[in-house]
Amino acid sequence: MVINMEIPRIASGWSVMLKPEKYGDYVNDHTVFKDENGWRIIGITGKKGGGPSQEKYFIDAGSKDILKPFSERGRTIDTGTLCWAPCVIKHGGLYFMYYGPSPTKMAVSSDAGEWMGYEIKVDAPFLACHRDHFILREENGFLMYAAGTTPDGLSSISCLESDDLVNWSFCGYALVASEQAPLRPAWGAFESPYVVRRGKLLYLFTTYTDCRDCNYNDTLVFVSENPRSFGVYSGTGDGAVPVTKLYAHAPEIISCPEGDFITTCGWTDKPNPNPGCVSLARLEWK
Repeated sequence: MVINMEIPRIASGWSVMLKPEKYGDYVNDHTVFKDENGWRIIGITGKKGGGPSQEKYFIDAGSKDILKPFSERGRTIDTGTLCWAPCVIKHGGLYFMYYGPSPTKMAVSSDAGEWMGYEIKVDAPFLACHRDHFILREENGFLMYAAGTTPDGLSSISCLESDDLVNWSFCGYALVASEQAPLRPAWGAFESPYVVRRGKLLYLFTTYTDCRDCNYNDTLVFVSENPRSFGVYSGTGDGAVPVTKLYAHAPEIISCPEGDFITTCGWTDKPNPNPGCVSLARLEWK
């Protein structure tokens, strides 16, 4: 057992953060961050029944209080091509957004409202960085986590590193599912990685699903002292073993003066505490 390990658990009911009405019928994978005016959500949206092939812009919403409902601001990254699973990080006075599907796309903004697209270099194997990017700030740079598969079709979460947020070098697979793992969809069963550092330990939250109702809200949590390696998951008790499983789809983990929180979301035809909405619950570490 890892010394000083904590176990996260959902410690409240789910309240509605964002219920889309103007710019879409649901919110799926999303990012939550602070700007100069308060809190923002930018996330996948679309029309009911449209499916991932129709998700071609993000919904943008804001709230001054993380505990108050978010109001829709409009559409963003509306370029006419697929827009999946954004991640936003602020650095040097600018906001950097990464999103998929592959190839990895980046947009930069000074106010998190008007975005300018830029080409970036992501040096990684084919299929490794298909979607669902997440950026972790480190002392000497940044790590990128992205969901996809290995060349032989195993579900994976890649890890890349950069010192400028533009040029990214592949440093291995942070998490891989073995051939014995229970789920094997062609696109990879790991979704929406989110990494939290607590002391010397890193906690990797990732939804593990093949999009069936029975596992749509299965988020596994892995722990490691090495942010670049969380092991090999087989689902049999060998190798990487999750410390817990949480009921959430594509969650964001939020730490702020009001406490620690977790979000969930998803398509309208899938199990969701508040269908089509982004919902919020308190998160405890024991």
